[in-house]
Amino acid sequence: MCLIVFANNNHDNYKLIFAANRDEFYNRPTGQAGFWSDHPDLLAGKDMHAGGTWMGITKQGRFAAITNFRDLKDHRDDAPSRGNLTLDFLISDIDPEAYYNKLKTDLSSFNGFNLILGSIDQLYYFSNKIDGIKQIEPGVHGISNAILNTPWQKVEKSKKHLEKLIDEKEIHPWEVLNILSDTTIAKDDELPDTGVGLELERKLSPVFIKTEKYGTRCSTVVMVDKEDNVNFIEKSYFDGIGTFSNKEFNFSINK
Repeated sequence: MCLIVFANNNHDNYKLIFAANRDEFYNRPTGQAGFWSDHPDLLAGKDMHAGGTWMGITKQGRFAAITNFRDLKDHRDDAPSRGNLTLDFLISDIDPEAYYNKLKTDLSSFNGFNLILGSIDQLYYFSNKIDGIKQIEPGVHGISNAILNTPWQKVEKSKKHLEKLIDEKEIHPWEVLNILSDTTIAKDDELPDTGVGLELERKLSPVFIKTEKYGTRCSTVVMVDKEDNVNFIEKSYFDGIGTFSNKEFNFSINK
């Protein structure tokens, strides 16, 4: 995931309203969202190259999502896959703080990441770019390729759109999905400086990214109501231009 915006315990009818775009190279093999044959309680997409996932939810209500932290000067080609951090939490029964404590001595071996994890009732956040783990407060939050709630233009824009939606009593998931389709390039004075150069910063600045070899591969919305009913929608794209599949899943959390 390279853009996440979510409302955490901030609506009368929903515990969680989560929307995210996964940006990746078009040639990286990917499995669309589904329940995994080897982990039948896990609903997630799959990175077919390294075996992990960028976001998932289980029938027991465990939830996790990851974004990369963009910092080329510290990037290592031989680092382990960050998608396994998400997967390992989802298929375990360890709590978020214990998971962080288990990992913290090895965090520097990974390229930069931001990890949201926990349950539909209580989410936490940690990164290997800052110390410690913290519980996420109720409210609307956003994250891209920097620390949680860093005010990048596309993060702030997406948060504002979600805030407008959650003022309504009833929210349709496709309204949330529309937030993720914005291809507007940010103005130069709104761009971050992550070491990739001005031209690439421009190309990576939209909510929905389209370049020759890299871009938004899927958009996902997860909505969990106060009765623990889950609505999961994934909209997948081929080479950033044509929708090739919409998938929708509905189930109730079994705690």
